[in-house]
Amino acid sequence: MSNKPKIIVLDDDPTGSQTVHSCLLLMHWDVDTLRTGLQDDSPIFFVLTNTRSLTPESAASVTKEVCQNLKIALNAEGVDYFLIVSRSDSTLRGHYPIETDAIAQELGPFDAHFLVPAFFEGGRITRDSVHYLIVGDVTTPVHETEFAHDSVFSYHHSYLPKYVEEKTQGRISAEAVKRFVLADIRAGSLERLLKLNGNQCAVVDGETQDDLNHFAVDILAAASQGKRFLFRSAASILTALAALPPQPIAAENMAQYVRQGKPGAVIVGSHVKKTTQQLEALLQLEGTVGIEVNVALLLDDANQSGALLTEIQESTRAAHEAGKTPVVYTSRQELNFKDVETRLEFGEKVSGLLMDIVRGLPSDIGFLISKGGITSNDVLSTGLALTSARLLGQILAGCSMVLTSSDHPQFPDLPVVLFPGNVGDADALVTVYQRLTVPI
Repeated sequence: MSNKPKIIVLDDDPTGSQTVHSCLLLMHWDVDTLRTGLQDDSPIFFVLTNTRSLTPESAASVTKEVCQNLKIALNAEGVDYFLIVSRSDSTLRGHYPIETDAIAQELGPFDAHFLVPAFFEGGRITRDSVHYLIVGDVTTPVHETEFAHDSVFSYHHSYLPKYVEEKTQGRISAEAVKRFVLADIRAGSLERLLKLNGNQCAVVDGETQDDLNHFAVDILAAASQGKRFLFRSAASILTALAALPPQPIAAENMAQYVRQGKPGAVIVGSHVKKTTQQLEALLQLEGTVGIEVNVALLLDDANQSGALLTEIQESTRAAHEAGKTPVVYTSRQELNFKDVETRLEFGEKVSGLLMDIVRGLPSDIGFLISKGGITSNDVLSTGLALTSARLLGQILAGCSMVLTSSDHPQFPDLPVVLFPGNVGDADALVTVYQRLTVPI
């Protein structure tokens, strides 16, 4: 047995790799592709399921399918020492407990499943089992933020045991949840971890990366003694579990991947307030051309899609030929829908148009920035039709950059930035753009 387990991450959008580097992101989950991930030298790999964009039933179905294929792949590769992570949003949005239940059903039994939502690069910390969002000097319990009012994944509690009770509809009571608070983690948790059994639910604090690094050491020690653990987490625990050295190329030097120093393209799907602020700042820069996609036109007339696509492609091509970077963004107003299913269906329609735009980009663009988690997943799996991609590292804290393969039929060796909707300050998109357009 290796002294380090293989860390297998089922990521509900493609941004969970935002704290690691040099590993594989898999867009497909057939057995052969999963075996490729298991064979890879990196201690960690990601399966991009994109389940956050799906209905609860579809999310459960996809998760079960991944796990069933994974069971076959693990047996074929002789891997029996592994950790499974259901990676989701650090603001507590996502299909919990649907996905962890599906994983436990297919790959269990587990001794415990841990909720570890801290994501330090994004200003998300957990203290006394309460999850917070930090913006500037202001620390706010997440249930008081816009994210808690998400039309698909709303919730009412930042105190994680109560969040668990709410999301499991009382199946797991708040009192039954084990709490690993900062004092426990800093003093050492191995003894407690070894006593967990029966897929016990536990919630984990974290104020700094050192906290989760300490916790990960104890987790790995318990796993080496036969304990089987499942995680529902944001990205920072992955950094701790994988324990990678610094990334090979610094964030400030990522421009060396840009193809022939040419202008790139930016696709913005996310409509959260932070993205809108970042978009407004980017469009102030010389060298960018804003191209709005009025998604409301797709509500009433299916025929509008073709005309809209033609118009945007012409504008995009014109900007590129003028030596500028087209910034294609969905209209910013929030539309209202009669129910969640209708909203998700409309989201698929918008995504379909955006991916047609990606496929129609000039083939000699220097780079591509994708803003928004679901948008980024669709760019990789549909727009670029990738089976897998190698993660280069982070171009900004919380923002991954991947490289397409050298034999890609349309965009070989294209650097693609996966930029979550809710990460970074108001100038973060500007910073990423400038890092890719600086002369080298």
